[in-house]
Amino acid sequence: MAKKTKKGPGEMSFMDHLEELRWLLVRSTIAIIICAGIAFTFSDFIFDEIIFAPKRGDFITYQFFCDLANKYDFDKSFCMEELPFEIQSRTLDGQFSTDLWTALTVGFILAFPFILWEFWKFISPALYEKERKYAVSFIIFTSLLFFMGVVFGYYVIMPLSLNFLGNYNISDVVKNDIDLNSYLSVIKTTAISCGLVFELPIIIFFLSKIGLVTATTLRTYRRYAYVAMLIISAIVTPPDIVSQAIVTIPLVILYEISILISARMNRKAKTE
Repeated sequence: MAKKTKKGPGEMSFMDHLEELRWLLVRSTIAIIICAGIAFTFSDFIFDEIIFAPKRGDFITYQFFCDLANKYDFDKSFCMEELPFEIQSRTLDGQFSTDLWTALTVGFILAFPFILWEFWKFISPALYEKERKYAVSFIIFTSLLFFMGVVFGYYVIMPLSLNFLGNYNISDVVKNDIDLNSYLSVIKTTAISCGLVFELPIIIFFLSKIGLVTATTLRTYRRYAYVAMLIISAIVTPPDIVSQAIVTIPLVILYEISILISARMNRKAKTE
């Protein structure tokens, strides 16, 4: 019986690609579960020192804005001992399921570099040899952007949102007793969303590479993008310029970096 010769990357069939994708998902899931198991063993620290920390008035972000408010006579809503709401669990398995899902979320964040590495291995057969050499740089830069986004979401967007939503009330008759899942939804959604938003330069890189986005397009819609950023910052921050600038400036920098990346990719495409 003749031996089967192993196909090269360029000779892989559609089913072979599906098989590779399946194993990518399997390995990524295993990595997330392992990291989630580690996070689960430190759940007390994660909940007390990380997740519920933004509810306390001594959280570093509140202290920063309180100091600014006292120094420059801004809005003093951040000068408080604790946010004016209670957190409650209203289902029998609420705290246990919350512990599990939180561990999985932390597991995803910790396993993100490994997931990127698996993704890179999956797409590398379609890249040129010189492009494959940038694997390590791609993993490091993309992971760094993601973690920076998570940190930005946790220390800036999330406390500003919690302060706004926690102090918002339609009547003194209504008392805020926030469901545990609702509170955690804000925490997780904000952190992961900001992590993904900070991947904008990477997304623009790939979109520019395949010709779907150009630097000219990004420059044309720059003013609209800035308006959208200002609207978002105005919603989640107190009504002062300093707070809005702290939220808006990183987003503007990301957008401008994306334009530079797109312009470089467009020039490179013309010379090839």
